[in-house]
Amino acid sequence: MEEMLMDNLHNGETEAQIQAASELGKLSRRQKHKLVERGIIALLISTLRSKIMKLLKIKSEFYFCGEHLIRVCTLLTAFMEEMLMDNLLNGERETQIQAANELGKLSRRQKHKLVERGIIAPLISMLCSQDYEAIEAALLSLLSLACGSERNKIRIVKSGIVPVLLEVLQCQSTTLIELTVAAMLILSSCLENKLEIASSGAIQRLVEILNGDFADDDNSYGRISVQAKIDAIATLHNLSTCHQLISPIVSSGVTYCLLQLIHSSEKSSGLTEKAIALLENIVSSSEDALQEIAATCGAIRALVETIEEGSPQCKEHAVAILLLICKSCRDKYRSSILKEGVMPGLLQLSVDGTWRAKNMARDLLLLLRDCSSFGSRSKQLKNELVEQIMQEIDAEGDTVAGTTLRLVEEMIAKLSTL
Repeated sequence: MEEMLMDNLHNGETEAQIQAASELGKLSRRQKHKLVERGIIALLISTLRSKIMKLLKIKSEFYFCGEHLIRVCTLLTAFMEEMLMDNLLNGERETQIQAANELGKLSRRQKHKLVERGIIAPLISMLCSQDYEAIEAALLSLLSLACGSERNKIRIVKSGIVPVLLEVLQCQSTTLIELTVAAMLILSSCLENKLEIASSGAIQRLVEILNGDFADDDNSYGRISVQAKIDAIATLHNLSTCHQLISPIVSSGVTYCLLQLIHSSEKSSGLTEKAIALLENIVSSSEDALQEIAATCGAIRALVETIEEGSPQCKEHAVAILLLICKSCRDKYRSSILKEGVMPGLLQLSVDGTWRAKNMARDLLLLLRDCSSFGSRSKQLKNELVEQIMQEIDAEGDTVAGTTLRLVEEMIAKLSTL
């Protein structure tokens, strides 16, 4: 039967070819595999091409040839999906890698069908190997399945991938570490996955990745790209949106880690922006994290520097954190904030920051301008000057931006002489 089917596809008339293509779908997996070894896919593609040419030349046969094309295309697609599944499940190393690579090229509909048939399990099995090439191919395939599909993200996590990913993070390949962090980021974007990801120990591992540059021992985390660190921070940010996870995130030591990153990075960089955004999210939900920042040496200075040098978004997050610190205990922290020279940057921000940053800068200025707890004449003069300029800025409002900016510039100049 197999011989006759091959012969009909190769030499038969159109009707015989249609019949042969139809019979192909009824064969067992073993029979299909044997036919693939004998080159049946090339025959099907050749048949497909010849019928396309015939369609172009003979319009009168459109319906008949069109039916043939549809059958061949449908059968070929189903056949290739079947072989891809079989190669992932039963193939040798090279065959599995090739099948995983081919998976990423399929349409969303084809991927959905393969997920329904259980393709996630063999891909996760590939992650458990010690073969870096196989792991990379499997990671890329799983990323392609997860992107754009909440259902697939949930299925992948429920298939037990998170502990496996944490094991991959222990390897010495920076490429695999970076791909794994990207996978964690995509999977953590799904609300239903957050608790399961966190309960597997992912938070601590992500913090270790961020601490890589500051660790004393030689490790792979110190060599990963900035983008991978941004992905790790973004993953933690995804998890921090679940209120139940704030406490374990704070307990992981991430607060100090983020402060180190902010201190050592360019204040206007994307890394700083992600780090300080996560920091604000954490301290706005945790009093413990807020007190930890306030008590950390150099933290307030790093935030003040960010207000002076950061991007508009960085400045917004920095002033938000300083405002929270000052509000938590005004008498305790007002002096520390003023000593770091926050006033010039804060005044500038109250004029040209984002809408939210302007409002918070002005709120913080109101908290800082009280001079009752400062004994020296210089400090009193500075605070009196702040109050005077603030009153003038309030009087000007937002109607004359140039005048307001001039007042700020005058304020900064006068402060520097006191």
